[in-house]
Amino acid sequence: MDRLKKQLDFIIEIDKVKNIMRKTRLFDGSRRENDSEHSWHIALMAFILSEFSNEKIDISKVIKMLLIHDIPEIYAGDTFLYSPDRSAKSEEKEKEAACKIFGMLPEDQKNELLGLWVEFEKKETKEAKFAAVLDRLEPLMQNYLTKGMTWKEFNIKFDQVINANKHIEKGSLKLWEYAKSIINESVEKGYLGKS
Repeated sequence: MDRLKKQLDFIIEIDKVKNIMRKTRLFDGSRRENDSEHSWHIALMAFILSEFSNEKIDISKVIKMLLIHDIPEIYAGDTFLYSPDRSAKSEEKEKEAACKIFGMLPEDQKNELLGLWVEFEKKETKEAKFAAVLDRLEPLMQNYLTKGMTWKEFNIKFDQVINANKHIEKGSLKLWEYAKSIINESVEKGYLGKS
């Protein structure tokens, strides 16, 4: 019963991820997306787009990474990708939050989820590289489809977008080509400012 209680307490606690609002908007632009919507969406994108990974991957592992990657934001909060506040200090805060929330689970599950989270953050394995592709691709698509709503709101420029997203290439050359095409088209259409 102790194992079950820990698991249920964790499940109840992670419901809070639904209240972590991101800066990006839904594809229809109607409102900001929350972390749980983002995680679900990119996990499904990974499944659908897995054929475009640069390497053969364990898609189940990728999906697990994507479903849990933002859970520590329950305690650490969401830091906007283009924020000057993104630093080693915010990374340390997220790591502490990850240890705390995954630490609610029985030891074996804590170790698995914390390990997947660390692997995702390092972006060194083929699964983590591909997971990072989807984590960045969805917000690019959101901005493109909303005519740059978030980019315009925060005065984001072309160079910032390229620099923050160029690692997509390490996980998928094909999806990086697509990403570059919508970034360039966004500049042409005035959705994204030139640097």
